[in-house]
Amino acid sequence: MVTDHVHMCISIPPKFPVASIIGFIKGKSTIAIARQFCGKERNFLGEHFWARGYAVSTVGYELDKIRAYILNRRALNTPNLEHSKSLIEVGRVNRL
Repeated sequence: MVTDHVHMCISIPPKFPVASIIGFIKGKSTIAIARQFCGKERNFLGEHFWARGYAVSTVGYELDKIRAYILNRRALNTPNLEHSKSLIEVGRVNRL
């Protein structure tokens, strides 16, 4: 079971560049993780949590299947589902 990546299903309005939204999510989640697990309150320079790249795909008629797949993966990979949900909500990303 691979646990070194994250699946998300988010809706991004066309006026926002995908790269900006992904950067926001990566940045805010890194800060939250550093605060919670590393005891840092500021000075996050040099912190690297995420890899440089990301994959994006559009979803059409298969939205329900994609959501079910992500929820199933999350349940299988996450020993503490409530903690996983709180990390997802850090950057105001809507839960599935």
